Amino acid sequence: MRVQFVLQEIWIGLRRNMTMTISLVITVAIAMALFGTGLLLRQQVSASKSYWYDKIEVSIFLCAKTSSNPVCQKQDVTDQQRETLKAQLAKMPQVSDVQYENKQQAYTRFKDRFAGSPGFVESTREGDIPDSFRVKLKNPEEYKAVAQAMLNQPGVDSVINEQEILKRFFRILNGLQVAALTIALIQVIAAVMLVGNTVRLSAFNRRRETGIMRLVGASNTYIQLPFILEGAIAGLIGGLFASVLLIFSKKLLVDRLAGDVQLVSQLGWSVVILVIIVSICFGVLLCAVSSFLTLRRYLRI
Repeated sequence: MRVQFVLQEIWIGLRRNMTMTISLVITVAIAMALFGTGLLLRQQVSASKSYWYDKIEVSIFLCAKTSSNPVCQKQDVTDQQRETLKAQLAKMPQVSDVQYENKQQAYTRFKDRFAGSPGFVESTREGDIPDSFRVKLKNPEEYKAVAQAMLNQPGVDSVINEQEILKRFFRILNGLQVAALTIALIQVIAAVMLVGNTVRLSAFNRRRETGIMRLVGASNTYIQLPFILEGAIAGLIGGLFASVLLIFSKKLLVDRLAGDVQLVSQLGWSVVILVIIVSICFGVLLCAVSSFLTLRRYLRI
């Protein structure tokens, strides 16, 4: 009987405040979707860092006739310079492996890496990418020692550390994550305010019923429970809508990012499901706690 009464009161409250309930559901859905997107981007960055930082190499590009570096003097690197550089690299304690890559090999690897961007590949011709040494470091953080030793050496055009490229790219992803979480925080504040207003309006509309319940000896918990569950149900519905938005976010943002940008590893569905569960639970908890605090702070029922 008590369960039936509570459910009946919940239905009455939701029906009387239908407009505000719909607004609350929409606000919670957007907030939780942005919150979940921020979590997905965070997981994407972490997974990509773990995957790519172990594969980071230092590229030492050698002189070519097209080089703009004055050290090269518009001449190709000689065989003697190439062998000398390779011997120097092999002796360095920071280096674990050295691979020479000629122009043809570099162009083939370039086409494989950017196969998903045909326009970019077509604008690059064989020979545009100079010969290079691809150096694997024992510790990627020791890049500066290798760079300083190789810069201005005869036959060296430039030294590029892939870690610096990755860091700039991951800073962009971190910026997207911060933006999503910031907007989500604003939406959460709006949701809390909506919950408070909805609960206060619902309690005011039912002040006669709650007054009678108090007169017959009903406890505060029993009186407040329908209002708290109203907020929790609205949060649950909003969280379910947010889960749909997160699936689209995974398809349209994260997967496309992984497909178009070769630096990003694919994010599995297990992570997405976990983020969806966390977002739904957070939405329900947010609305339930907001309802409870509103009743305790503003209302005497």
